[in-house]
Order: sequence, then C-alpha cells, then structure tokens
Amino acid sequence: MDAATGTTLDHPTPAPARMPALYLSHGAPPLADDAVWPGQLAAWSAGLPRPKAVLMVSAHWEEAPLALGATETVPLVYDFWGFPERYYRVRYAAPGAPALAESVRKLLRAPGSPVQDTPDRGLDHGAYVPLVEMYPDADIPVLQISLPTLDPRRLMDIGRKLAPLRDEGVLIVGSGFFTHNLAALRHAGVPGWSVEFDAWGHEALAAQDVDALLDFEHKSPSGRLAHPRTEHFAPLFVAMGAADAAGDLDEQRSVIDGFWMGLAKRSVQFG
Repeated sequence: MDAATGTTLDHPTPAPARMPALYLSHGAPPLADDAVWPGQLAAWSAGLPRPKAVLMVSAHWEEAPLALGATETVPLVYDFWGFPERYYRVRYAAPGAPALAESVRKLLRAPGSPVQDTPDRGLDHGAYVPLVEMYPDADIPVLQISLPTLDPRRLMDIGRKLAPLRDEGVLIVGSGFFTHNLAALRHAGVPGWSVEFDAWGHEALAAQDVDALLDFEHKSPSGRLAHPRTEHFAPLFVAMGAADAAGDLDEQRSVIDGFWMGLAKRSVQFG
C-alpha cells in the first residue's frame, strides 16, 4: 500500500528520495497573467523529484483544531471577490489522498491536540493557484490542512511532526506571501517596508537565525507593516519545522525573489 496515495502496489518499489519542504508566495488569481512568475514556479517544480503527494498548508485556511480537507473528490474554493469571471472558471481536478490524510492523523493526534475532518473543504486559491503552474496536469494527489494557530513555535512543532512524510515522497508546501499588506496595491512602486522586511528575512534564513524568525514581529524592521496580520508568513514555520526535524534546515535557498505589486514574492526551498 502506498502511504501517500492509498494505491495498492503489485511490486515493491524503491524508497522515494526525501522530498524538500517549500515555502512559496502564492499570489492572487491574476498570478496566471504575470509575464514571469508562472514560469518561475514551473521551473521550480521541474527541478524537484516528482512527489507522490502534496501536503498544502495555506494562509487562507485558519481553523482549529487542525482540520484535514477533502480526501476523495477535491473541489476548489474560490475565496476571493470582485475578479473577472475567468478566474472563477479555473479547474484543478487533483486526486484526493486518503492514505496521506490517515498518516497526518497518526502523526498529529495527541492528547489535547485533536485533528478534525472537513471532507467538503476544497483547495483554496493559496493552494490551487500555485499548483496550476507547478503541476498543471493535476495528476498528483493533494491534501490541504488548516492552520490551527498563528503562533510560530506551535507551527514549527507541527512541521516537525509532519517531517517523516518527506521520506515517503510527500512534498510539504507552506503557501503564503513573504510580505502581505494590501496597502501596497494602492501605490505605485515597491514600499520601503516591503524591501526592508524581504532583505531582513532573506538574511535571517541564510543565517539560520530561527529565534529571530520566530519573533519576526519584534526583531525585523517594518515587521508590523509587512504583516499587519501574520497568516501569510505563518506557513513558513511549518516548512521550517519539517526541515528542522530532518536536519536540513541549513540546506535552504531562495528559489524565487523580487516583488509583485509591491509585495515580496520570495519563495524558499529547504532540503
């Protein structure tokens, strides 16, 4: 039985290579219209080992206790308003990953830490928008889980518990935005606070300054401007935890950088 997909295997297969853990800036639905960004995401996925399944943690689903999304038919959640009709016609019919969901339950369930099922909850735009660019054939099973908290330390602990999935061929993806203050959309150019936070975050990651990153609201320049609310930075800590537990937190690199509509689109690979 394949632990990621639930598929019965007729013949033994070699153990999969350890998958990296990712934090990506996912963009809004108009990401698909950008001249550069979709190609960057596609090139990134092309350079990765092919995952057996993808476990997505998106800034756009906060629910406690931690919830597992759809595991059979996986619908999409068009969780945005006021966009042209074509963005609501996007489809991404990825297979579900029921066995992966069971593995997640086993890894995360503990006294005082319940895990709940929400079988009708589909992929929100923080999940499917980048997946459309990275795996356009929609042939890799996907499971989305919720952010049960915004506390960086608790999220790192969740990532550490999920780390064994990487050795089963599961790609763990935290999807947010490296800076996320929509006030930037109302002005031309890149705000100073976005540049400052992006540079600080890049340096802190390169230095493996976990303590500073965990306390980014106080340790970083312009932290409260870059993230008036922290849900878009929070998925980074799940990816960091999955890397830390595997001992490859030092194997990190920024795969995508630069800015989109004033916001830092820095995206990071661990391992």
